[in-house]
Amino acid sequence: MEKGVLKAEGGMDGLAWNVVGHTYVPKLLTDDAFVWHATIPDGTFVPPHIHPTQDEWVYMLDGELEIEFPDEHGKAGPGDTIRMPRGIAHGIFNRSGKTAVCIFGVSPARKLYELFTELDGVTDPAELVRLSALREVNFLPPPDAA
Repeated sequence: MEKGVLKAEGGMDGLAWNVVGHTYVPKLLTDDAFVWHATIPDGTFVPPHIHPTQDEWVYMLDGELEIEFPDEHGKAGPGDTIRMPRGIAHGIFNRSGKTAVCIFGVSPARKLYELFTELDGVTDPAELVRLSALREVNFLPPPDAA
């Protein structure tokens, strides 16, 4: 990690990614942790998935997000922290009517930074699932339409 101040409007190396309609701006990367700022528009979501090798968290700055675990659903607003332990399926949804702004982090960093670089602008769901599986993020199959 480089020392110093990374200004609010900047990302590492000037990067910002469009991942599933969200804007992700990388802020910190070490072997132990990866942290990014996220702007999540209303009506967007990250489908249920599992990080088998990482713990993940979200600290809410503005707006509201819903988190769905297989056995529990919750809502988080400004100042709240969402905790998603490794190996537990979770989906993140913005159904609030306004944009949500938050800070995400994972520990250890593993391959998520590389995944976001690859997913920037990807719109095909099958390609998103394929690339994610190569970088240790496993999306769950959609529920039966029956």
